[in-house]
Amino acid sequence: MSESKHLLVVAHAPSPNTRKLVDAVLRGARHPDVDNVEARHVPPLEAGPDDVLWANAVILGTTENLGYMSGALKDFFDRIYYPCLEETQGLPYALYIRAGRDGTGTRRAVESIVTGLRWQPAQEPLLCRGTFQEQFVEDCEELGLYMAAGLDAGIL
Repeated sequence: MSESKHLLVVAHAPSPNTRKLVDAVLRGARHPDVDNVEARHVPPLEAGPDDVLWANAVILGTTENLGYMSGALKDFFDRIYYPCLEETQGLPYALYIRAGRDGTGTRRAVESIVTGLRWQPAQEPLLCRGTFQEQFVEDCEELGLYMAAGLDAGIL
C-alpha cells in the first residue's frame, strides 16, 4: 500500500446551502474508488500554516461577498501566506465559488493570491452562479472526486 496523500478543503460555509457544497466536495473526495487519499475540511478561520503544509493538494471554497472572496478566506490567506510561501510552491489547488452574481472579482482576488504563492491550478475554477441549484452540489462532488483521484493516481 502506498503512502496516503492529503487533500485539504478550506471552504467558507456560512449557510445551509454552502454547507451542502462542502459536504459534496468531501463526499467526492472520499469516494470508495479512491484508496490512498485522506480528505479533511478545516474552516478558513481555523485553518493555518500547519494544515497547508500537511496537504498534497487544496480545494478552496468561498462565497462571493461584494465582488470579493469571503473575509474568512482572506483571513486564511493573510495568516498562511508568508509561513507557506517557500514551502508550498507548486501545490495543486482547485477553487469553487458560490456566486450570487458572476464571481469574476472573487476569482480574480483568489487567483492573485495563489499566483503569489505559486500554487498550480488543477482545473478551471468552478463557478456556482445565481440562484442555488442542486447541480452545484453535483458539480462540487465531482470536483472533490477529481482532486482526490488525481492525487491517488499521482497526476497531481
